[in-house]
Amino acid sequence: MTNDAIVVFMTAANGEEATRLADMLVGAHLAACVQILPEMESVYRWQGKIERQSEVLLLVKTTRAKFDELEREVRALHSYDTPEIIAVPVITGSAPYLDWLDKATDPRKTT
Repeated sequence: MTNDAIVVFMTAANGEEATRLADMLVGAHLAACVQILPEMESVYRWQGKIERQSEVLLLVKTTRAKFDELEREVRALHSYDTPEIIAVPVITGSAPYLDWLDKATDPRKTT
């Protein structure tokens, strides 16, 4: 197995939206695991102004091969016009974990 693992960072407006996104991603085999972190404050520039907003952070464990579909599905459900959906590569990891991640994101494989 090659290491195709990525972690996708995304924010949601609240815990309810985060849960809905996480359930969809894991249920559709687009993610092996989604961690929902508690409410935080985001400070960002939007339409020429500095904004502050409470958000919830999701850490999505998936593969590069799933990213395009993951992005499409998240954008279809997300309440934001421009949701944060950014991926970082997993440089290395525990072989059993990476094997589980690969199997959990492939519905043809047993998990």
